[in-house]
Amino acid sequence: MNVKKFVAATARDALSKVKELLGPEAIILSNRTIPEGVEIMAVAPSEMERVFSEKDRTRVETAQSDDYTVKISPPAISALRRSTTPSSALVDMALRNTAAVKTVAQAKPVPVDPPVWAPRPAPEFTPFPKPEGPAEIVPAEVLSEIRSLRKIVEQHLAGMAWGETARLEPAKTEITRHMLEAGFSPKFARDLLVGLPADIDVSRARAWVLERTNRMLATLDPETDIVNRGGVYALVGPTGVGKTTTTAKLAARCVLRHGAGKVTLITTDAYRIGAYEQLRIYGRILGVTVYLAKDVQELEQILNDLRHKHTVLIDTVGMSQKDKRVEEQIAMFGRGVQRLLLLSATSRGDTLEDIVRAYSGPGLAGCILSKIDEAAGLASPLDVIIRSALRLHYVSNGQRVPEDLHLPNRPYLLHRAFKDVPELSPQRLEGMETGLMMAGAGFARAAGAQHA
Repeated sequence: MNVKKFVAATARDALSKVKELLGPEAIILSNRTIPEGVEIMAVAPSEMERVFSEKDRTRVETAQSDDYTVKISPPAISALRRSTTPSSALVDMALRNTAAVKTVAQAKPVPVDPPVWAPRPAPEFTPFPKPEGPAEIVPAEVLSEIRSLRKIVEQHLAGMAWGETARLEPAKTEITRHMLEAGFSPKFARDLLVGLPADIDVSRARAWVLERTNRMLATLDPETDIVNRGGVYALVGPTGVGKTTTTAKLAARCVLRHGAGKVTLITTDAYRIGAYEQLRIYGRILGVTVYLAKDVQELEQILNDLRHKHTVLIDTVGMSQKDKRVEEQIAMFGRGVQRLLLLSATSRGDTLEDIVRAYSGPGLAGCILSKIDEAAGLASPLDVIIRSALRLHYVSNGQRVPEDLHLPNRPYLLHRAFKDVPELSPQRLEGMETGLMMAGAGFARAAGAQHA
């Protein structure tokens, strides 16, 4: 059908254009008011007669409203319904609410009412009823807005809880600020301070926190020193944490205690250039034999031959905690091999957590904290060690063999962890910054439960 559109400033001018082009018998399909004036959609009588005379015309569905008529073929309707755009939903609702749906080929000619020459008033808007069927999926943008609003509400409530805590328990507020500045995680601070008495001053609160942290930190003591116990130990961890040097330090301590004939070194690092040679140099200085195990079979054979040795130390190739080969490395050590994880004191807390998570599992006897001489503080590594329930075997503070390897000195480590941040340090928190860091659902629940 050849439908014509006429636009004019007034209805009279638009109708004049219709009569001029299509004749006085033209059929008006629709009329509406637009910013430019009036818009009329019309068709010549011959076009309408041609439509009704086509007996083999394909079926169409008609969605008719008060001021316009839309004809949509079935293929087009199917395509729109398959679409995910908002327009498809409008078409579906329009079809469900149509006043007339019929087959043009089956329709009989009916008398046509005289054309309406005056514009009809705009129909009153009536919203479509809610579609039946399964609920529509909420758009991702709406979910994002909901999450943002939820976060704002949670932070607001947590801020109120923090303000109440600061008013009722000033010592707890001060200790929390001090721990966050030192590098402890908000979770560790929350969990540690749950049982802090409310009527306590800052000085006694510091002593309370130090004493409780000291009880939570598991360390190796002289009676359980692996140098005395002996056994087979593999030193594992990411690159650059000092595994080879620490292996040599442990070997030197064992040689001093039991003699060179009781100690053997093994390396599985066949990847780095000179790795085997570096350990052989240490072995030559200490007077102990060094073996290279290139795969699991060689390692098992060497360990079987060394059953009579008091102490066997295995130096391994360094791997990132994100390397998929970490699992293969862990699997190569049998039931008789205990693993010691080397952690660098200079790493961030979240990095240390990733490392512990990647290297954890059966056979992990504990950890060794290296590079404590290079770290500004020890709060982050001790935080991760305590929350991961790892036993701290040794600490390393330099490259000298064997002088720079020590059993953990708990008072010294806690002093380094809880020491005050310098006054001009950019790590110091001011004002409500402590509250903002602690403004989470966990703190709000803990504070609410405590004040309940």
